[in-house]
Amino acid sequence: MRIAVIGNGIVGSCCAAWLQRDGHEVTFIDPLGPAEATSFGNAGSLSPSACLPVGMPGMWRKVPRWLLDPLGPLSVRWRYAPMVAPWLARFLRASEPREVVRIATALRNLLAPIFECYEPILQRADAIGLVNRGGCLYVYSGPEAARQWQWGMNLRRSLGVELRDVGEEELAALEPDLRGRFRFGILAPENGSTTDPAALTRAIFARCVADGATTVRRRAKGFRMNGHHVAAVRTEGGPEVECDGVVLAGGAWSAKLARQLGPAIPLETQRGYHVTVASNNLALRHTVMAVEHNMMVNPMGMGLRLAGSVEFAGLEAPPDYARADVLLTRAKDMFPHLDTARTSQWMGHRPCLPDSLPVIGAAPRAENAWFAFGHGHVGMCGAASTGREVANLVAGRAPGLDLSPFSPTRFRRAA
Repeated sequence: MRIAVIGNGIVGSCCAAWLQRDGHEVTFIDPLGPAEATSFGNAGSLSPSACLPVGMPGMWRKVPRWLLDPLGPLSVRWRYAPMVAPWLARFLRASEPREVVRIATALRNLLAPIFECYEPILQRADAIGLVNRGGCLYVYSGPEAARQWQWGMNLRRSLGVELRDVGEEELAALEPDLRGRFRFGILAPENGSTTDPAALTRAIFARCVADGATTVRRRAKGFRMNGHHVAAVRTEGGPEVECDGVVLAGGAWSAKLARQLGPAIPLETQRGYHVTVASNNLALRHTVMAVEHNMMVNPMGMGLRLAGSVEFAGLEAPPDYARADVLLTRAKDMFPHLDTARTSQWMGHRPCLPDSLPVIGAAPRAENAWFAFGHGHVGMCGAASTGREVANLVAGRAPGLDLSPFSPTRFRRAA
């Protein structure tokens, strides 16, 4: 089949790679090159343990305080508040304990086979060297602080995530740069990371092109239908792209196109920021999640990446790099001897649903269209398994996991 894949970020590229394994002809449709948007600057985490939703029990008590702090862990630009209010209401409903257990179970099923699903496409792309499987350390100022997050860690354990408590001395031995600031940690040994998320995405994309995929550097604007079939993808300022099927993997820009093929999906952009410290002089061997700082620290090939923050301001508002400055300030507190002479800042658009689950499944109003977007904070983590499941859907094979929690129609049912 001729499959049009809308989006050439990490999710779209993984979908294409898995589709090509089944012999399909792929055409990428995207106005940008690979990894020129969200996939460029994510934290690089490849974490089977990242199965907790963003909204957790009790969070509703903290949200008002956060919203009053423009540089807090979650902020809303006031002009955007009326637009995002319905989304936030659904988000808070999804943070009830029973919902969190349901969501975490679904995410665990999606993320558990990260490396199993990445390995064949990374091997073919000659990019396996971009993956580090050294584990992740969740670090805390002390055991007392860790108890505040114990419910979530216990939920992870109940879902089969391997976690091991690490005392102060062992933590300092594992990561000497953390000595003095952190007295307790939890090691997730099955976790990994990529040393360059942009390079990894581009390598998969380039392999797809080498294997025959074509590219259309235009924005998709709609579809030409033949009954309940998508006959072609319409593009801005260019010709239609005829196809036998279409996969919508356009990240935060997917909502309008998805609406043409099904019910409205409450897709929102959670704007995230990073700072990359090119002058990094630390010797970290693990990805580090500083839980109290709400910041991930990942040693990469181009420097030390600091990532975190959630901002609601839509797709068009300019970045507020004061939020990135906060990340650097926190890093200096964690690592007083960090050399910050050379740094760069970035902002990207995480595509997020209120329940922290992506949309993976058949389009309700088209027999030959499939959705693969909305991965939020786990796009790099969940891309390869999403690609495998999309290929299963296109082929009519049994899925490798229960896809019902990711259904494109789940919000219609909940309305």
